[in-house]
Amino acid sequence: MDLILLFKAVILGVVEGLTEFLPISSTGHLILVGDLLDFNDERGKAFEVIIQFGAILAVCWEFREKLLKVVLSITSSASSRRFVLNLLIASIPAMGLAFIFGKHIKAVLFSPIPVATAFIVGALIIFWAEHRQEKITLAKSHIQSVDDLSPMDALKVGLAQCAALIPGTSRSGATIIGGMLFGLPRAVATEFSFFLAIPVIGGATAYELLKLWDTPVAFSGDFALATVIGFVAAFISAFICVRWLIHYVAHHNFIPFAWYRIAFGLLVLITAYSGLIAWSH
Repeated sequence: MDLILLFKAVILGVVEGLTEFLPISSTGHLILVGDLLDFNDERGKAFEVIIQFGAILAVCWEFREKLLKVVLSITSSASSRRFVLNLLIASIPAMGLAFIFGKHIKAVLFSPIPVATAFIVGALIIFWAEHRQEKITLAKSHIQSVDDLSPMDALKVGLAQCAALIPGTSRSGATIIGGMLFGLPRAVATEFSFFLAIPVIGGATAYELLKLWDTPVAFSGDFALATVIGFVAAFISAFICVRWLIHYVAHHNFIPFAWYRIAFGLLVLITAYSGLIAWSH
């Protein structure tokens, strides 16, 4: 049994779960941590795709009552149909662009230096959004929950989500901060981001798994066990993170995450250009 491999699986699973729904970029963290752990080969990429689904299941479990209600009432409830329609509308822009440009983005931007730069740029946008939040939220004070969103609100969030195609930007950060900039209350933007993760990341995971189907990646032995462990670690840590974030946004803003992004991004850039860490390119 390869204990080092299993240890890497636990670390990456926890990193995925803790960062997937915070505005700090799970993809960026997985690229950086995977680079440090030397787990960024084809097997590592396959591993990352699978553990993402663990984080999505955590959201499904946390909001199981809401999701079940929507499924059971979709034929009889206009609110449920609008909720599903909003998720579809918000999903299309990013999924379409990812399908067209995904391969080129991965070839150019999926490395530590671009990720670190996106961390810092994203932090500046968070500062800007929080500065404007109190003023612009007043314009849409009638929106108290995700059920109050209009298709146009959903489209705006979906367009903002397109920024997340740049690794280090953060899908949750783009949707939450984008929603805030378009006038949504912080709590509503955050909750909609949770639900939007289900079709977007679920669809991306399914697509990546289909591409891996005919590759020589071996899902057996220690790697299979590591994948299961990473999946479970991602599920547990994501569930804890979602629960925490729901309570956090009720009383706090995202400024601490902006400072974290700047500190982490600068750390990567400093270690790269000083030669302290030989980041891949």
